[in-house]
Amino acid sequence: MEHKSGFVNIIGLPNAGKSTLMNALVGEKLSIITSKAQTTRHRIMGIVNGDDFQIVYSDTPGIVKPHYKLHESMMKFVHSALEDADIFLLVTEKSEDQLQDEYIAKLNGSGKPVIIVVNKVDLQTQEEALEQVKMWEEKIPGAVVIPVSALHKFNIDRVFDTLLEKLPASPPYYPKDELTDKSMRFFVSEIIREKILLYYKQEIPYSAEVSVDEYKEKENITHITSTIYVSRESQKAIILGHQGKSIKGLGMAARKDIEEFIQQRVYLELRVKVSKDWRDDSQQLKRFGYE
Repeated sequence: MEHKSGFVNIIGLPNAGKSTLMNALVGEKLSIITSKAQTTRHRIMGIVNGDDFQIVYSDTPGIVKPHYKLHESMMKFVHSALEDADIFLLVTEKSEDQLQDEYIAKLNGSGKPVIIVVNKVDLQTQEEALEQVKMWEEKIPGAVVIPVSALHKFNIDRVFDTLLEKLPASPPYYPKDELTDKSMRFFVSEIIREKILLYYKQEIPYSAEVSVDEYKEKENITHITSTIYVSRESQKAIILGHQGKSIKGLGMAARKDIEEFIQQRVYLELRVKVSKDWRDDSQQLKRFGYE
C-alpha cells in the first residue's frame, strides 16, 4: 500500500479558531485556546499517524501587522509555513477582518492544494455560512471550502478525509510514535501562558512571556521552576496580586493542567521578573525561542 505524508500548514487571522481546529484534528491539546486574539506565538507542529499516512499539522500565529519585533518574529513563522507546505489549511470566520490580498495571492499562486475552513458556523445562520463558502470559492478558485465548527467538532471528519485525499505519496517525516516537534518544557510554558491569558485582562497577557528554568523528573513527582517575564513593575504587581493571591491561583490552575498533560504529580514554582521592552529586544526574543 502506498504511504502518504505531508505538511499541512494552518494559517488565518487571529480569532478564527486555528488552534481549536488543530487540536480537534490532532486529538491533543497542543495549541493555546482562549477567547483572546494572538494567542499562538510560535509555529507548533502536531503529528497524526496511520498505517499508511502521516499528517504533520503546523499551527502558526494569526496574521497581524507588526507593531513590535515580537510580531515580526511571529510573522516569520507564518512566512516559513507558506514556503514548505504540501497543503494549505486556511481558517476563517464570519466576523473577522478580511485576509490581506498578499496572502490570497500567495495561496492562489502556490500551486498547492488549498482547503478553506469557514469556522464557527454554529454562530451563523445557514444562509450566512453558504455566503461565506461562495465568497471564498470566488476568491480562491480550486480551493475546497468546508463549513466547520471546530469547537463542536462539526465537519472535522470531512476536513480530515479531504486532507488525506490530497496528501502526496511520501515516507513519514517523523518517527511514528512522535506527537509533536516541541519539548515538554515548551508545552509547560504554553500552559502557564494560557492561564495568564485567562486570568488577567488588558495588556498583561500580551506583555508576558514564560520560560521554564528547571524541569526535573523524579520517581513520583516532577519539579518545575518557571519565570514569568513582564515589561513593567506595575505589571509584576498585578501578576503577583495582593499578598501573592493572584499568582497562587494562577499556579494552582497551571499545575492542574500540567499534571493532566504529563500524567504525573507536579511541584510548580512560579517567579515574576521585569524585563523592560522584551518584545522589542532581539536577544531576549531569541532566548524565548523567536528568531
